[in-house]
Amino acid sequence: MADHRPPGFPSQFAADMARRRVLAGLATGIGGALLAACGKSAGAQALATASSCPATPEEIRGPYPADGVGGHDRRINVLVMDGVERADIRASFAGMDGEAPGVPMAVELELVAAAAACAPLPGHAVYLWQCDAAGDYSLYTRREVNYLRGVQVADQAGMVRFTSIVPGCYGGRAPHLHLEVFASLNAALSGAAPLLVSQLGLPQEPCDAVYADRAVYGTSAANHARWNVARDWAFRGEGRAHMILDMAGDPATGYTSTARISLS
Repeated sequence: MADHRPPGFPSQFAADMARRRVLAGLATGIGGALLAACGKSAGAQALATASSCPATPEEIRGPYPADGVGGHDRRINVLVMDGVERADIRASFAGMDGEAPGVPMAVELELVAAAAACAPLPGHAVYLWQCDAAGDYSLYTRREVNYLRGVQVADQAGMVRFTSIVPGCYGGRAPHLHLEVFASLNAALSGAAPLLVSQLGLPQEPCDAVYADRAVYGTSAANHARWNVARDWAFRGEGRAHMILDMAGDPATGYTSTARISLS
């Protein structure tokens, strides 16, 4: 069973997970203190807002962000490359060659403000990246390509749209997308800190159908039998169901996947 992670992944993964547990503990402590300080009416209002528009949880970048900040090699920064602002992320760009094969997938993300009754966030920018059908990440395990990475700006309805492929499933993780949300395009391209770093999982049934094509998706079917979204650490637990994409379509014509990204 192939595992496309390079040497050093276990230590990086362990460090990221340790940081995630620390942040979760801090968030729990701070949240408890704030709730204790609030009155009943304020608490009820907060609960109503949270139930209608839950904030998307923070998640680790993972080892392959190519954002100049995290990952195995912080010198890699796709956000400074010409042409990174693009909707169709299937091909390489900025002078690099190669296009990612796989079942087409439109990705539609709605950016909203959790504390403002799900008001849209026009002008915010999303940097999206993912692995290819073989489970490889461009600029890392496939250094000669930079496909499946791109930035889009939300329209007046807070929507960003990408054209991509259904990602493969490599050893240890369910199929997923990575994202960073920035206050603006300029913030994304100038090295500003993102407002949110998170991940989105893909539901099991569409992936099972796609991975039947082993000529393109290799060992994804076997990997997915062990690591589907219900078993993945990033998408388990209360309040994380909305981190799983809604997918419609079929392997012959492609899929449309949608999710709401709610900023606290």
